[in-house]
Amino acid sequence: MSEYSPRTFRLLGLLGLWLAVLAVACASDVAPDVVLHGQLQGSDNHTYREVPFQVPRGVNRITVDFEYSGRPEHTTIDLGLEDPTGFHGQQGLRGWTGGSKQLFTVGAIDATPSFTPGPIQPGRWALLLGVPNIRASSTSDFTARIWFGHSGDPAWLPAVLNPPLKKGPGWYRGDLHMHGAHSDGSCVPQSGEGRAPCPLVFTVEDAARRGLDFIALSDHNTVSQANDIRELQPGFDRLLLIPAREVTTFQGHANLFGTLEPLDFRLGSKFVPTMDALLKQAAGLHGVLSINHPNRPNDETCMGCGWTPTEPVDMHRVQAIEAVNGMDALSPHFTGIPFWEQQLNRGFRLTAIGGSDNHNAKASVSVPGGNTAIGLPTTVVHAKALSMQAVLEAIRAGHVFVDVQGSRDRFMDFVADSAGQTADMGDALTAPSGSIVHVLMHTAALDGAHAEIIVDGNTFEPKADLAIRSDHRVLSFEWPGDGKPHWIRANVRGADGSLLIVGNPVYVNR
Repeated sequence: MSEYSPRTFRLLGLLGLWLAVLAVACASDVAPDVVLHGQLQGSDNHTYREVPFQVPRGVNRITVDFEYSGRPEHTTIDLGLEDPTGFHGQQGLRGWTGGSKQLFTVGAIDATPSFTPGPIQPGRWALLLGVPNIRASSTSDFTARIWFGHSGDPAWLPAVLNPPLKKGPGWYRGDLHMHGAHSDGSCVPQSGEGRAPCPLVFTVEDAARRGLDFIALSDHNTVSQANDIRELQPGFDRLLLIPAREVTTFQGHANLFGTLEPLDFRLGSKFVPTMDALLKQAAGLHGVLSINHPNRPNDETCMGCGWTPTEPVDMHRVQAIEAVNGMDALSPHFTGIPFWEQQLNRGFRLTAIGGSDNHNAKASVSVPGGNTAIGLPTTVVHAKALSMQAVLEAIRAGHVFVDVQGSRDRFMDFVADSAGQTADMGDALTAPSGSIVHVLMHTAALDGAHAEIIVDGNTFEPKADLAIRSDHRVLSFEWPGDGKPHWIRANVRGADGSLLIVGNPVYVNR
């Protein structure tokens, strides 16, 4: 996370901070669907007990949080889970933790290590309790809280499984596009010869080394990586792992973040006749959808890469545009910024994000036109907490800038004020004709660069000095309101003109 305090130019009162923390806390305080209580006694030593519960139809995930008393007296309870088929040749045993885990989940696609993912059948399930030790004179009270998941639930539910890695608002840095062994990511194997599917752990380790706060694992048309994510997340407790997929069609690619639900990508079939039908399906899954590398070619050199729907699509179903993919900001032909700004000028409020599109986690050097290292570019979000829900909400809201070269410390905030209204990147304010919009920019680690102000896709040159002459710099300028709808944003460019920062807009009269 950036060292800079959130919203440099406006002091957050203690009440505001308290409410933000309370909101995160309440989000995780969801009542369980079933609560089981019981007691073990000394006579239960070296026995197994079933604790049954009913699972209704329509459930696709079971999450259990188990606790018991008596640990100071060395009481130990091992924990497993049986499905309705029972313990028949291990067929119905969905998992066994020994005493290693008290919180676990079993879903259709992923499960906590020690458990097997798969369909959740309705009927009688049971916790299987093994008692390797309880003293003859002891008793142990246990409680199992059980949550049921359903089709359409976002991936951050139940919240008990996904507590924030860091509480409190801040600027968090991440990479929103990468591939591993679950699609076409490959790297050099142990022998040093040839290529092999690249295990997800290499991607996660590299992202952690680069100091990122979050990454999205976005393999092509699959969420099979979710099971790996379930295993890896506890061991990487400073790096948020967001499940995603790159929806890969013949008419364009789009990342869908924050859902594990099936999505039919067979564009042109009777089930998904048009791209708009696909976007409509995606819109019901509570995720965030971003069009990827829209200006890439769509031919043999990059099959389906460019955004080329054959029929009109409703862009209200899209939340973001991958304005910077890898190193394409170096190319006027491939950069996604013009496409993004065209959509802004059409009246859509879409967030610019960036992603490395890394396909080789072991490649530490980026090559133009080839593999790009993880974190180049970096998407920097101002979120209420380092959690999946908070990061995705920040992207929806547009509280984002893109660090084009993937530094660890470059920073820009952009805040507009008019007649007592304040708007951050992604927010809106009104500015009647004759009013003045005052803008403050705070930059860090950008000494020698200069700000570039963009209004409705055109460069705006205020009277103010936009040169950045120190590591920590505050710039200000004014823009005359005319009562019409506009958007205003900023880039930061280096002394050589290279693009360093892409800021999201403040919307005026929209």
